[in-house]
Amino acid sequence: MAAALIFFMATNTVGGYDVASSGLGQNGWGAGYGGEFLMISAFIFEVVATAVFLVVILGVTAEGGENAFAGLVIGLTLVMIHLVGITITGTSVNPARSIGPALFAGPQALSQLWLFIVAPLLGGALGGFLHKARVTAP
Repeated sequence: MAAALIFFMATNTVGGYDVASSGLGQNGWGAGYGGEFLMISAFIFEVVATAVFLVVILGVTAEGGENAFAGLVIGLTLVMIHLVGITITGTSVNPARSIGPALFAGPQALSQLWLFIVAPLLGGALGGFLHKARVTAP
């Protein structure tokens, strides 16, 4: 829904807006996108960044965690992830953040969408495993 609203606003400007040339905040990799990283780099970044993000979220919100600063810690972690990843993939770490823009951005974004669904799911599973392993360690 948010991507549809942004698409509507962007295409209804006085000077016009070409989604094909300017994009719509879609994620991607390869020639012509960001730092032109290869698919393997994009995949590794998305898995690791999602895992780190989830470990932080679970760590600060768990019983005995520093709940008073949870929002600040989570927010600053997401800022760090974006600062590192914006030129690699546009930073997804959330399939819902990638699906909407890809629907409006065209065939290349749609063809690369699988990575931004699979990698965050794997990263989430890895992050959950790492958190559980840390919590249950003696």
